[in-house]
Amino acid sequence: MNFKSVLLSALLLFGASGALAADVKLKPFVLASKGAGMVEEKIAQTKTALTGAGFSIVGNYSPYPDAQVLVVTSDELKRNAADSEHGGYGAVQRVSITRVNDEVQVSYTNPVYMANVYRMKSDLSDVAGKLALALGKAEEFGAQGMTAKQARKYHYMFGMEYFDEPSVLAEYGSYEEAVQAVDAKLAGNKNGVSKVYRVDIPGKSESVFGVAMKGEGDGKYM
Repeated sequence: MNFKSVLLSALLLFGASGALAADVKLKPFVLASKGAGMVEEKIAQTKTALTGAGFSIVGNYSPYPDAQVLVVTSDELKRNAADSEHGGYGAVQRVSITRVNDEVQVSYTNPVYMANVYRMKSDLSDVAGKLALALGKAEEFGAQGMTAKQARKYHYMFGMEYFDEPSVLAEYGSYEEAVQAVDAKLAGNKNGVSKVYRVDIPGKSESVFGVAMKGEGDGKYM
C-alpha cells in the first residue's frame, strides 16, 4: 500500500467518524450512578466530588422528600456563557440525588445537550467529561434524543417561540435596576416562588436566576 492509499483510507475513516458523530442522539440527562446507600451521605459525597473537579455549588433545593438538586457552575461554563448570545441559560448544570425505591440515584443534566439547545458557542464536551469523571456516566436518558443539528433548531410545537425569541416580562432603566428588582421580588417569596441561585455572566450585563416553585394539586411537583 503506497502513501496515497494510506492517506485516502485515513480520510475516508475520518469522514465516516465525522458522520457518525453528527448522527449521535443526545439526551437531556445522564445517569451517573445508582445503588444502595443513604441520600444524605450521597449528597455529601457528590458535593465533595463536584468541588474537587472545579465546580462551584451555587444553589440547592429539595422538590420533594429524599430528593436533592444541586446547581453548579464553573469558570468554563461562565466563559462559554459570556461568548454566547443568551448564554446565561447554559451557565449552570444541575445534579440530582434521589431515592428511587431501594436505590439512591445520582444524575445530572447533559452539558452537550444543553449547549446545543441553548445554541452556545462551545458544545461543553469538556464540561461533560469532567462531570463524568467526577460522578460517573452509566447512560443518557430522557425523551427520544436529538442530534446536535436538531437540538440547535429545536421548536416545541407550532405557535410557540423558538429559543431566540424570548418573552419580555418587564423592562427597567438599567441592568443593575433590573437585577435589584428581581432579587427583591424573589426575596419576598410570593406565590410560592423563591430564589435558588443567581449567576452573573462575566464581562456582560447578564445574569441568570434559578427559582423553586411550590404548587398545589396537579402543580405540586412542578
